[in-house]
Amino acid sequence: MIEPGSEKICKVLALLSLRHEVTSVDLLVRELWDDRPPRSALTTLQTYVYHTRRMFERESLTRSGRPLLVTRPPGYELRVSVDEVDAALFERSVAEGRALLDAGRAEDASKILREALALWRGPALANISGGDVLRGHISHLEELRIRALELRIEADCASGRRRDLIPELRALVVAYPLNEWFHCQLIDGLRHGGRRAEALRAYQDLRRILDEELGLEPMAEVRRLHLDLLASTA
Repeated sequence: MIEPGSEKICKVLALLSLRHEVTSVDLLVRELWDDRPPRSALTTLQTYVYHTRRMFERESLTRSGRPLLVTRPPGYELRVSVDEVDAALFERSVAEGRALLDAGRAEDASKILREALALWRGPALANISGGDVLRGHISHLEELRIRALELRIEADCASGRRRDLIPELRALVVAYPLNEWFHCQLIDGLRHGGRRAEALRAYQDLRRILDEELGLEPMAEVRRLHLDLLASTA
């Protein structure tokens, strides 16, 4: 495992890895120093780039003498393939999983989405205190992770594994208490499993959370599901 020598070098490497294009000097300076760059910002950035290149050389990561980190106006570019960056591989796999699900290939979609989610080993860039630019990328990845979970659950439901999802959904509504979609899937899974009393209790839990946290009622889809539950118990 490569361990860059400073947090600022980590930031440079993270930003270059997440952007699939040339990253401008201005954007790198903004990430490193926000809106308060020192007078030596450009020179210091060049030093960080130099140390990053030396690190690649020490780790024998250059290919046939071709540098990974190249200077290209108006900044720098990291020349790596999608398969070499977990974030890029994750994004591509989620898009492929969504396409497979849309095509009715639920089993294949579930498999590739599980593989995509397995790339996560905690919060994105947990070892870096990101600036404005990196925080935007981190938010994007975290939102895409939730969407990948939703798609994989949809794929598993379409494959007939709705009841098997109940333990995972119970954990998800605790981890994401304001995500009504996860609550809806839990309520529906309990209903399909013949556990109507638990489904009604799960609805009441969601209603209480939304009321206490936001002063809101559940969304229309969840309310309709609640009415269906009440009708089936009458």
